[in-house]
Amino acid sequence: VQLQASGGGLVQAGGSLRLSCAASGLRFRNYHMGWFRQAPGQERSFVAAIHRSDGATSYADSVKGRFTISRDNAKNTVILQMNSPKPEDTAVYYCAARLSGSASPVDKNGYHFWGQGTQVTVSS
Repeated sequence: VQLQASGGGLVQAGGSLRLSCAASGLRFRNYHMGWFRQAPGQERSFVAAIHRSDGATSYADSVKGRFTISRDNAKNTVILQMNSPKPEDTAVYYCAARLSGSASPVDKNGYHFWGQGTQVTVSS
């Protein structure tokens, strides 16, 4: 299984950035997908998640209204559109995949597979 995250980089506050995660080696449509982030010295935290089939989404309060998660099951891809990023959004962003289960989508321990991460730096 491989989750390849891309699209990170340097962006000015108030701009926009689009992260992509390409999945291979798994039946993508069977997996709920999520994005997490980790800033230096901090724990990995939940950003957004999307249901495997009905497209239901959930977001961390800190990004609600600014970030949008979407997926294309035909292309095995999940997207995180980051609009109006803030300097506090600076972190390494990881995509992750989980099968259905009792775990909450915000719980990083419920995810089975992780990508390698992509750095996002937001300048003020």
